[in-house]
Amino acid sequence: MLTTRFVNGAPNWIDVGTSDIEGATSFYGGLFGWQFESAGPEAGGYGFFQLDGRTVAGGMQTSAEQGPPSWNLYFQSPDAEATAKAAEQAHGSVLLPPMDVMDRGRMAILADQAGVPFGIWQPGLTKGVDLAGDPGSLCWVELYARDIAAAAAFYHATLGLETSAVPFPGGTYTCVNPAGAGEDAMFGGFVDLADDPVEAAVGASWLPYFEVTDAAAAVDRALALGGGVRMPATDIEGVGSIAKLADPYGARFAVIKSAPPQP
Repeated sequence: MLTTRFVNGAPNWIDVGTSDIEGATSFYGGLFGWQFESAGPEAGGYGFFQLDGRTVAGGMQTSAEQGPPSWNLYFQSPDAEATAKAAEQAHGSVLLPPMDVMDRGRMAILADQAGVPFGIWQPGLTKGVDLAGDPGSLCWVELYARDIAAAAAFYHATLGLETSAVPFPGGTYTCVNPAGAGEDAMFGGFVDLADDPVEAAVGASWLPYFEVTDAAAAVDRALALGGGVRMPATDIEGVGSIAKLADPYGARFAVIKSAPPQP
């Protein structure tokens, strides 16, 4: 699972672009207990979702021209320019070239070899989110892809990510960890779109998971708050209880009540 001991290649930031930031604040506040704090007039409407005073995500209102509402995942990079160049050399693309975000860090938006967008964050004063792995915060990420081998090659070349196969009910699961960090540092997985009809209807994409204390209760709250349920709470042996949701504006995410660690 994710922690805030960020290393190169691991997710260190996440934000949501939404057509209604006030509505999104109400939804995620009711679901996770988040509060939204503006980053100030110089930030162009960007702000931070906080839980008990600790930042768990960012967010801002976006226009239709900027794409549909969505959650955006960022991976730590020691050099945004070098990572962007590596992505291009690995048959990806640069959607937004590296740029400074005041004195907070340096960011870029890239796309992998299949066109799936993701961000990179080169830390400045802001190293990443303040909380990860606890209820109400990011704990896991999944890439849904049509070609797992091609995806693994791209993210290895671009971010140094390593993959490993682990036993999973009904087969194996492709886990991902930062270079040289070993399987104890797994933060996500790659899933074949053909194996997941829910995500196959959407297409290749990254999906964030937020930890909760009760997945079924989170589903009920999301519905009451105007969100949608893409997959009801489902128990997976050795993993936990998972549900796939969407906020009222269409941004997709998942929640999980993780199973206790195995001895």
